[in-house]
Amino acid sequence: MSITKLLLGDEAYAQGAIDAGITGCYAYPGTPSTEIMEYFQSSKQAAELGIHRQWSCNEKAAMEEAIGASYMGRRAIACMKHVGLNACADGFMNSAITGANGGLLVTVADDPSMHSSQNEQDSRFYGKFAMIPVLEPSSQQEAYEIPAYAFELSEKFATPVLVRFTTRLSHSRADVVIADEARPQNPRKFSDTPRKFILLPAIAKKNYDELCQKQELFRQSSEDSPYNKLIDGADKSLGIIACGIGYNYLQEAFGGKCPYPVLKLSQYPIPRKLTRTLLDECKEILVIEEGMPVVEEMLRGPFGDARIHGRLDGTLPRTGELNTRAVQLACKLDAPDLPAPSEMLRARPPRLCDGCPHADTYRALTEACNALGDAKIFGDIGCYTLGALPPYNAITSCVDMGASITVAKGASDSGLTNAVAVIGDSTFTHSGMTGLLDAIWENAPLTVVILDNLTVGMTGGQDSAALGRLEDIVKGLGIPAEHVRIITPLPAKHEENVAVFKEEIAHRGVSVVIARRECIQTLRRKVKK
Repeated sequence: MSITKLLLGDEAYAQGAIDAGITGCYAYPGTPSTEIMEYFQSSKQAAELGIHRQWSCNEKAAMEEAIGASYMGRRAIACMKHVGLNACADGFMNSAITGANGGLLVTVADDPSMHSSQNEQDSRFYGKFAMIPVLEPSSQQEAYEIPAYAFELSEKFATPVLVRFTTRLSHSRADVVIADEARPQNPRKFSDTPRKFILLPAIAKKNYDELCQKQELFRQSSEDSPYNKLIDGADKSLGIIACGIGYNYLQEAFGGKCPYPVLKLSQYPIPRKLTRTLLDECKEILVIEEGMPVVEEMLRGPFGDARIHGRLDGTLPRTGELNTRAVQLACKLDAPDLPAPSEMLRARPPRLCDGCPHADTYRALTEACNALGDAKIFGDIGCYTLGALPPYNAITSCVDMGASITVAKGASDSGLTNAVAVIGDSTFTHSGMTGLLDAIWENAPLTVVILDNLTVGMTGGQDSAALGRLEDIVKGLGIPAEHVRIITPLPAKHEENVAVFKEEIAHRGVSVVIARRECIQTLRRKVKK
């Protein structure tokens, strides 16, 4: 017997993992992947089964913790957004070399159109780079089904598997048919060949040879996959390869009645036989893929096959998300001349919330910096990045998680007299501590302002790993107690806070100012409760 639930793609995936016998989910919050862990945390079923479901301090930690669970024979998932895969690339790439024991899924949610991201990035490249299987669900139902299939694939071939989501699949809802009973969790069982997990060069070379030998098995698995299928069509003038959610766009464009042959592609490496059949049958080929032209580029080859069309040749937009109308135009259908969904909404520039503590911090900090002269404020990833906008116009850079401190140190090394780094409490524990240690090591004239709003504010108010321990961390790293200052960002304390900033920025060494006041949104939720 089964039941039906209305679920986001992220939620369907989490439920699928629960029903597939997962032992642990490890993640760092990042849109559009956050709801996967949040579903685990809110699930009574996950709690009763004792599934690990606590946030990790960053994606690298999450990846390596999931690896550890897999080595014990358990099924585990590491979850993150696309730029988070950059942060854990070391562990991710090497997990392909050590291989897995229990099923190991690396789940990455890409963000085409950069709704809440620094870049557009396609994680399928990482899967190809690591030479491991990649799965890309095309619907919420497949998002639910794929964990069980992917865990089995991982355990069959003793390899991690990359599962790729994109924003629209993660954040749209559909009815999902789910099982009424979960598969039991794997018993703890260490590998019969444990030395393969030790990447000494001699062992790593042997493991890499084995990974290369598995490539044909991975390709054959794609040929036989229930998620790859060639659907015949009467009109052979065009053949369509629809990858992941691209298949969903195609169905909408034709109302479910596409006249052309279609290769639905949701598992990689590309199935050669199915693809060859489509290429031989059809005069022209259109590749519909959300993100970058990964498949199109492979099919076009280094010299460009003129029959292959998609995002590279402009048949589909090169940047941003796809939509039904773009697919209709690419297929030369009469499409209603409607504006894009984003154009139908009134433009509302992002801004800090009314009552946000970061606003009071920026007012005091910019006043102090303007008074001192030759000062620049280097920003980081979080709500406070909005300090770049009016009326604050405060920060001069924002690169990636933790970069504010290291960029500020580089600027200081280059002669900037008053270098200031602004970083959030969670971003600091994510990847800012090593940059601060670098600055301490050289006693760089640098002031680090940690905006402590007691939560991971940008992604919805998750618990911060820094909660209640920031002072101890920075002192433990080596900041003298007299240069660890705590301020309360409030209008009533503005002059006092300006004075603190002036003193610490003028100090010719490393100092830390912690601006502490709770996020206005989490405070409001507490008041409502």
